[in-house]
Amino acid sequence: MLRRLVRGRTLASMTRTIPQNPLVAIIGATGTGKSDLAVSLAKRYNGEIVNGDAMQLYAGLPIITNKITVQEQQGIPHHLLGCIGLEEQTWVVGTFVQRALEVIEGIRERGRLPILVGGTHYYTQSLLFHDRLAGGVNAEDGEGIIAESERKEWPMLQEPTEVLLEELKKVDPVMAGRWHPNDRRKIQRSLEIYLRTGKKASDLYAEQRLRKTALSHRAGNEGDGDGDVDLSSSSIMRFPTLIFWVHAEAEALRERLDSRVEKMLAVGLLDEVRTLNAFAQAQEGQNRPVDDTRGIWVSIGYKEFKSYVDALESGRTADPELEKLKAEAVDRTKAATRQYAKRQMRWIRIKFINSLAEADAADKLYLLDGSDASSFEQNVVQPASEMTQQFLQACSMPDPTSTSALAATQLVPKRSYDLSAAPKRWTKQHCEVCDVTCVIEDQWVQHVKSRTHRRLVSKRKQLSVPHGLGGDGEKSTTYCEGISTPGEG
Repeated sequence: MLRRLVRGRTLASMTRTIPQNPLVAIIGATGTGKSDLAVSLAKRYNGEIVNGDAMQLYAGLPIITNKITVQEQQGIPHHLLGCIGLEEQTWVVGTFVQRALEVIEGIRERGRLPILVGGTHYYTQSLLFHDRLAGGVNAEDGEGIIAESERKEWPMLQEPTEVLLEELKKVDPVMAGRWHPNDRRKIQRSLEIYLRTGKKASDLYAEQRLRKTALSHRAGNEGDGDGDVDLSSSSIMRFPTLIFWVHAEAEALRERLDSRVEKMLAVGLLDEVRTLNAFAQAQEGQNRPVDDTRGIWVSIGYKEFKSYVDALESGRTADPELEKLKAEAVDRTKAATRQYAKRQMRWIRIKFINSLAEADAADKLYLLDGSDASSFEQNVVQPASEMTQQFLQACSMPDPTSTSALAATQLVPKRSYDLSAAPKRWTKQHCEVCDVTCVIEDQWVQHVKSRTHRRLVSKRKQLSVPHGLGGDGEKSTTYCEGISTPGEG
């Protein structure tokens, strides 16, 4: 299959050299077969695997975290897998990047190929690009920058969301104007950035954009010099990288994810929920209550089944009620898993693909169709193996959008910009009729076109016109006004 593609549209016009310190990265939604592909490539190309999934950092709990089993690893070394305890918070971006870079260096010292695989795509993106701040401050994604131990030094961060927002308005009105007033996580992260660095998150945005622009400008001006300066797209990316996106169509993935939940139950999910419950109770007994809004406690499966397990353990719940609780837990877990897969896909389509395009590195990402699990070897493993060989040997590579009709549509950004990197598009607008706040223009347009909004506007208009009046000559009234807060710029 790939040979036919290579004879078609290729990037042969580009001069390629054997990549120094290469990296293969595998991304995709949960349940698409990323780990299977990583093991297959590692076996063929003397590789070792680096975990890029936040939940799989935790020791134990292989079912809830969906870890690859020892048998499935097939003897391939796996790093950053099960390396932190239940009492620890998930690593912030800077910690992950630092640890991953250390592991990758060790793999290369052993003369082997590092293969990064995982579904926490902001980890992957922060590792691959120089313009991401490895020191832990990442204004663009709003991810955590303060470790749990440090957070205790800032009591303000534990205040109610409305208090946090008022404080953010004082120190960084631009970011306060961007976030939805109920989005506690992002409001809190913006405050975290200011508390730790003394800089506004909005200013860090500007610095990141200037750095990215400077790198791109240097690449354009100096990349074609006399050969002793290499400032092509690889100067924005940390390493020469080949990226595979294992994709699955929505219906096929839905069935696969629903089946996985049933399998999780069959192989011991409830025992892991009991393990987490026992740990939480022990921590409570030592006056160290867990924060169930962070870390392993937000893993899909635990919170959904906790009520059922509690009722089961109490022995005071009738069987019909138990069955109802179980069925509800199964449905919630399936829904949460599907929603997570959608968020992963959205990240790839909006953030990741745009970042590659801005780095002039769109040719690094190849889509592999894993919709048909029975043809995974033929449709995913074989073409990925051939392209990896071409990449490592500096052979001409096919244009990623030419490999399939699916690739031609999916590898085009879902929108032509990444909102987080486009502050002029940050507009918070409030619909007084519906009491709904939108933080970007697309959401606002969708809202005002919605049936609910139009119905409420019509109803208010009828109520506002006295009986018997109306017709020409009346003063027009705006029943839904957008209150915009401009972004910086």
